Amino acid sequence: MLKFIAAVATVVVATAAPAFADVATDARTFTRDGQTFTYTKVAKDDHVDIDGRNLTSGATFHLVVRGKRVAGISNGVPVSFTVPPKSTTADANGGTAN
Repeated sequence: MLKFIAAVATVVVATAAPAFADVATDARTFTRDGQTFTYTKVAKDDHVDIDGRNLTSGATFHLVVRGKRVAGISNGVPVSFTVPPKSTTADANGGTAN
């Protein structure tokens, strides 16, 4: 689950505008490692809120992204970490890790 949260946070940080405008996105759904997730993000003045659910297990999460720092609750457990820099090295499956 932490790998998923880091992946979502990385996407949000990479796509968030420098000056946020309190704009909500439509729900997005994807599958990773056999788990299906849906989430929305809301850009605020100084951060991005990400709210979602693991559709497979029912676990929910709420994350707040400020710069490269992510904090929040995932499945009832507090989480806090920095978003790792993007990597262009090949992964074990022959693709690239972003």
